[in-house]
Amino acid sequence: MALFHADENNFRQLVLESAEPVLVDFWATWCGPCQMLAPVLEELSQQVKVVKVDVDENPQLAMAFQVASIPTVIAFRDGKAVNQSVGVVPKETLLALLQ
Repeated sequence: MALFHADENNFRQLVLESAEPVLVDFWATWCGPCQMLAPVLEELSQQVKVVKVDVDENPQLAMAFQVASIPTVIAFRDGKAVNQSVGVVPKETLLALLQ
């Protein structure tokens, strides 16, 4: 799989129209916990599709998915949000979101 960076222009294509399940990481450069979660997501991107959305650059996407705290990881399947996790969590917890 791979790690992608999404914005309001390509989010629909990368996430909502994706044929495979997707983990979307809502993050920001200044967020310490986001930086702690980044290597976990990098590792996961070898197994599943991971899309990162910078909330400072894409506030409309964060608002659309009611992201109140970061990092928030939302699992999408068939274009719909199915599960989410907030904060720094283990890799296994993130993988379980896709089940």
